[in-house]
Amino acid sequence: MNTTRLIFSGARILSQQQWLDDHALIVENKIIKAIIPADMIKHHLPAKQYHFSPDFVLVPGFIDLHIHGAQGKDVMDDSDLAFQTISQALAQEGVTGFLATTMTAPSEKIISILKKSAAIKNHLEGAALFGVHLEGPFIAPEKTGAQQIEFLQSPHADLIQQWQAASDNIIKLITLAPELPGSNELIQSLVKMGIIVSVGHTNATYDQTKKAIDAGCSHATHLFNAMRGIHQREPGAVTALLLSERVMTEIIVDGIHLHPAIVKLILQVKHKEHIVLVTDAMRAKCLGNGKYELGGQEVEVINERVTLANGTLAGSVLRMPQAIKNVMQFTGCSLSDAVMMASYHPASVLGLQNKKGSIAMGKDADLVVMNGELEVVLTVRGGREVHFRRSIHNSLA
Repeated sequence: MNTTRLIFSGARILSQQQWLDDHALIVENKIIKAIIPADMIKHHLPAKQYHFSPDFVLVPGFIDLHIHGAQGKDVMDDSDLAFQTISQALAQEGVTGFLATTMTAPSEKIISILKKSAAIKNHLEGAALFGVHLEGPFIAPEKTGAQQIEFLQSPHADLIQQWQAASDNIIKLITLAPELPGSNELIQSLVKMGIIVSVGHTNATYDQTKKAIDAGCSHATHLFNAMRGIHQREPGAVTALLLSERVMTEIIVDGIHLHPAIVKLILQVKHKEHIVLVTDAMRAKCLGNGKYELGGQEVEVINERVTLANGTLAGSVLRMPQAIKNVMQFTGCSLSDAVMMASYHPASVLGLQNKKGSIAMGKDADLVVMNGELEVVLTVRGGREVHFRRSIHNSLA
């Protein structure tokens, strides 16, 4: 048997936003080699074969740009075990790549986590680590959410340069509040460094946010949450981010962070091409109700709602397949559109769209198979099986 060749058949294949029936996908040496009519499989044997029933779908691997933790572990734990646990938990929900997302903390803690991220990046068994999303410390004291206010810092380009130099340029995205003194200068410096700049945890006005976008901000961190909202005489950061075609917006579609009508509004105003599904999940994901720690503060999970003692939302326990189902239910969008928001769009944010985010010849074999209930059955990262849930509805030949 040729163990470097994989054949996936039976399931409908989402390729370049089109559904293909009665086709098979061939993977060789970590790359998508071909998509062929199913009756041509015999010409590509021997191979390891995965066969599924016709109500299953084969889609590109998901990418989560905003994820703090899962399965009892958090990025801020700063340990090999934490990163491995998160990576493997994400693979179980179809995520093949992620940005490890930090919290506001002392500089020495942040730089330690950046170094840990760089050291373990190429050694994870589940989802791949694409880099770090630095959420803080350059955020507004009025909009800290679940972050610790005592560790906030003023925007400082030299600090980021030092952190990048010490961690092999592991920082890929930074959330900041554009109203802080020195923010626009920092934004311009970050863009020159190749770092994506995101507006978030901000009390910025409409005009301040527009200036930040003009300076180079191209992303919005969990739109509507922890930012100045819409008022008829002060449109706020939300309106500026909604109206700009240069900004990709994260949304947490768990039915808690955003009312379904707001999700529908975002899709209608922003259009699907500028929306990224994220989970913003913390260590309680996969574990259920109880008390946990997030960024040095105690949080409680009750019926999937995560809050501080004062009721402030503190991340989520959302899984990406549920986010996909929710956005379809809330907006009426198609499965292919929802999958794009979880795969191609985040890949584009990271500049990886030529290798990841969709199923096409020559792209990396980052793949997910879901059953008719959109539950993840199989996750493949780089042509390697990282999660497989066997059932009577699928088989391994």
